[in-house]
Amino acid sequence: MLEDMKQAPAATTAVEQLDRKTSTESSALSHPQGDPSAPEIDLDSPETQARLDALYRKLDLRIIPPLWVLYFLTSLGSASYGQTLTMNTETHDSLRQQLNLTAHDTSTASALYYVGYIIFDVPVNLVMTRVAPQAWLSRIVISVGIVYACYAALSNAGGVIAIRLISGICGAGTWPGMAYYISLWYPVHRTARRIGYYFTAAQVSAAVAGLIAAGFQKMNGDRGLTGWQWLFLIYGVVTVAFGVALSWWLPDRPVAVVGKPQNKILRFFENLVPTQAPILTPEEQALHMADMQGRYLNVAWGLPDLLRVFCDVRIWPLIMMYFGAVGTGYGLVVFGTTILRSIDSSWSSITLSLLMAPVWICDLIGILLVTPFSDKFRRFRGTAFSASTVVIIVGIVVMTYAPGQWSRYGGMLITGFGLGPTVPITMTWAAEIFGPRHGDVGNAASAALVSGLGNLGSVTTTYALYSGWPADVARGFEYSNMVLVAILGFSIISAGAMALMRRVLGDLKKEQKNVVSAEF
Repeated sequence: MLEDMKQAPAATTAVEQLDRKTSTESSALSHPQGDPSAPEIDLDSPETQARLDALYRKLDLRIIPPLWVLYFLTSLGSASYGQTLTMNTETHDSLRQQLNLTAHDTSTASALYYVGYIIFDVPVNLVMTRVAPQAWLSRIVISVGIVYACYAALSNAGGVIAIRLISGICGAGTWPGMAYYISLWYPVHRTARRIGYYFTAAQVSAAVAGLIAAGFQKMNGDRGLTGWQWLFLIYGVVTVAFGVALSWWLPDRPVAVVGKPQNKILRFFENLVPTQAPILTPEEQALHMADMQGRYLNVAWGLPDLLRVFCDVRIWPLIMMYFGAVGTGYGLVVFGTTILRSIDSSWSSITLSLLMAPVWICDLIGILLVTPFSDKFRRFRGTAFSASTVVIIVGIVVMTYAPGQWSRYGGMLITGFGLGPTVPITMTWAAEIFGPRHGDVGNAASAALVSGLGNLGSVTTTYALYSGWPADVARGFEYSNMVLVAILGFSIISAGAMALMRRVLGDLKKEQKNVVSAEF
């Protein structure tokens, strides 16, 4: 595969990298597609900016909806798994009760799910740089749907543990793959909002999972199947159908980065792509290329380029930021209803499912409010991340120590609001830092490394905390919550370290001469 990566055609070389700062510096002039004979485009003129705004709105209508549905369905599987642990508890028909799952079983199964992501996120995302993204993402979605449909046949704890690991392997590359795909179409100063747009699908899926679970609990016993079996079976069929349709719905790469792979296996996936008409007119393509030419300078890459990304010390603070945010988020996804039951054991399983929906609505609101701020004031991405993390900490403390069940539930709502913006901001910051420094492989590898290794936070939450810490159950998960507070504090420190590191290494001064970047 490395030979294929080396032989991949490079994008058209640009005349120069653009300085898009629109303050006191002179206007940036660019030749479309790097052709000196073409008319120059003043990227900083109000007229051009208006044309660019219209162009990216057009792209939004074609790109964001399929990515949103993709992420909604792939996230719904994980959220639904957490719901099935408590579905129909009153009749002893929950997944946990039917298969006699212990707390250790559920924690191990959840942890192994994220191990699949940790191991395979990077290689899967690197493959995506060499094949049509809609074909590769379609492969991921179809695989996820098939595996989740098989959940309906589970009969013991060993099967649950095995299939959770397989689910993680099949779903690897979903989140970093979408982030990489967005980087092909949008400049970094427009990225966080777009990632936030489709990241809301995870929040909606988590909210809808509770409502769906409440509905499927009414089907418990129909045709000899439990409610959780019906849920997984129907979910799997719908997801496979969407995966097939995705190859037609999601646009191919921009013209500047299209190339045919030499490797036979990769060429197989490339040949699955249906022929598509360009989504931009020739004039729009020229304008888009002028705005994005810095992104397309280094498309071809080899092993030395990949090793340079791995050895770049800037990756580690980003991983630790993601570690705390995603660990807390997935803790709520998997154990949210379990935490609510510890707050009030009298709540029914349907009530627990319904109470989780507002948590993810608050999460969605946080995304929609904060990510546009992060893009507009991109020099303060670290500040936006840290402020959101402080909100999470406040919410966890209230959820743990506030008097009264509804006050503690309010703390969970606060936690949801703070969680929303943290992951989109982290992924955007990674693209801002690694794209200009390392080219195409920098965007792909950094997204996968941050997402993959950052998911160690999910392993920590699901294996060592909550149900994985039996002695903490009687305390209402007080110690588990405080461990998360400590981890989130370290994420804030990591954001500050990232800002300091970039100043010490001179990144900001260099980027003032090249492309717009983020600063804490």
